[in-house]
Amino acid sequence: MSENRTVGLRRAARVAGVAAAASVAFGLLSTGAANADTFVPLPDGQKVGPGVTITRTGEHAVISPSLSANGAGRTAWLSGKAVADVTATPDGTVGPNNGPKNGPGSDNSSTHGASQINTGYLIGCQVNISDSAVSAGVSGGVSLTGANAGGSIGLNLGPGQVTFVQVNSKDILKPGTYSIDYQDVPVDVQGCAGYAQARAYTVVEIIGDNYSKTTLYGQPFSLG
Repeated sequence: MSENRTVGLRRAARVAGVAAAASVAFGLLSTGAANADTFVPLPDGQKVGPGVTITRTGEHAVISPSLSANGAGRTAWLSGKAVADVTATPDGTVGPNNGPKNGPGSDNSSTHGASQINTGYLIGCQVNISDSAVSAGVSGGVSLTGANAGGSIGLNLGPGQVTFVQVNSKDILKPGTYSIDYQDVPVDVQGCAGYAQARAYTVVEIIGDNYSKTTLYGQPFSLG
């Protein structure tokens, strides 16, 4: 074999080795990108109602692939701050729910003897949680259930299902400013092979002869 031919083969081997190494590196980067968390910044919002101004600030979500890695799950880490500036409310005494069947009403609101702020998220599978859907009651033609935050929240949602997840609530016994802060509340959605969507809500109910319910919704965002 000539010297020129030997040098040529060595160069070809080096090029092939570099190409193989580049291919492996690209594959690792692609795998990392596919499994990377997605940060979703969300806009602030405000709603003025009878005797109350509701404000939401600092809301964001971090979307991660589900640990089950089954293609039908995803995990969201939810953060934000909801504030109610209440200018007028009658004195109340905290008591049992007196809503339908002594349970929570729409968006987890319920009159229970005292004014109240509660905040959380509507989460749907293959359902567009738009303004028009919310104004129609969000649950028209879909199954609506509920859950309360407490550690990690696991949800099983099929196509067309919507659930509300309450993050926290506070009773309002006199006028003042009431806030709910939450950081990295984990919600694990399983069983939804299609797209999933979420949207924050904050409800303030003022009891009394002039009962009112004011709801501030956040911007819908995709869970993947």
